Amino acid sequence: MEEAFMKDGKLIEQKEWETYIDGIRKEIEQEQKETTLSEEQLKEQLKKDIINAIENRTDEKFAVFFSGGVDSAIIALICKQLDKKFSCYCSGFRTGQMESPKDPIVARKIAEELKLKLFEKEADIEEAEEIIKEVVKILPKPEIVDIQYVVNVGVAAVIYLALKLAKEKGDEKTFFSGLGSEEIFAGYLRHEEAEDKHEECWSGLRKMWGRDLIRDTKIAEHFNINIATPFLDKNVIKTAMKIHIDRKINNEHKKIILREIAEELGLKHEFAWRRKQGAQYGSKSVKLIDRLKRKKGFKLKKEYLSSLL
Repeated sequence: MEEAFMKDGKLIEQKEWETYIDGIRKEIEQEQKETTLSEEQLKEQLKKDIINAIENRTDEKFAVFFSGGVDSAIIALICKQLDKKFSCYCSGFRTGQMESPKDPIVARKIAEELKLKLFEKEADIEEAEEIIKEVVKILPKPEIVDIQYVVNVGVAAVIYLALKLAKEKGDEKTFFSGLGSEEIFAGYLRHEEAEDKHEECWSGLRKMWGRDLIRDTKIAEHFNINIATPFLDKNVIKTAMKIHIDRKINNEHKKIILREIAEELGLKHEFAWRRKQGAQYGSKSVKLIDRLKRKKGFKLKKEYLSSLL
């Protein structure tokens, strides 16, 4: 199925995405005037919605971006329970001879526990430099090179490496991504710091076009691959955004209700409640950019990336 942010194989315009999210919010407001479900009922509905969203997106040849976080773990777990045939791909960057990225290490443990077929790749600094150069070419040229652009290049490099590996190891045309989970379940530091955390979730959803969607679709398009995003399924968004913010985030945990659902479905407690850094940190792609920056004689990462434009 084609995702809501795509139309005829192309990414929709930013305004269309924002209008789409605003429309979902209006639907929720109307539904809540007519009926109100308990938090437990919403949780059960969310569980069903996530399973349906994943099942509706599976086809004969698909794979899962597998980072070792709860998002990709619950996707892989559900696909396994649905008796689907698929592979998982995990990527990272070595910033030194003995310094491996953390995400692939954890991903390997979960894959062994769930008996998943996992392909993994850790790129060294030479290969990483070429990937960074390619990513900069693929992504839209920014008006200014700021910290958000540095993050985007770091995340895009992880996706690029995983898809490059997939082209070498398999022939999957659809890749599952956990994109959207951080926004609907309050998974970022900015949610923790926001005065109105629920409003920050809505704001983050509206801003996803510029922060995430254009980046991920450009990299996927480069490899002629479709990205499946079950956490951006309309029904999943609607149910998740009806759930009280206290069921998503507190002083100790983020994405609480998703972790509870993952554990109820059979994911081990240690994996369901693992505190995971962003892809650019868990894969060490940003640290790698920092090394390349120093290698090329630049003081700032954004100066190094500017030199590649």
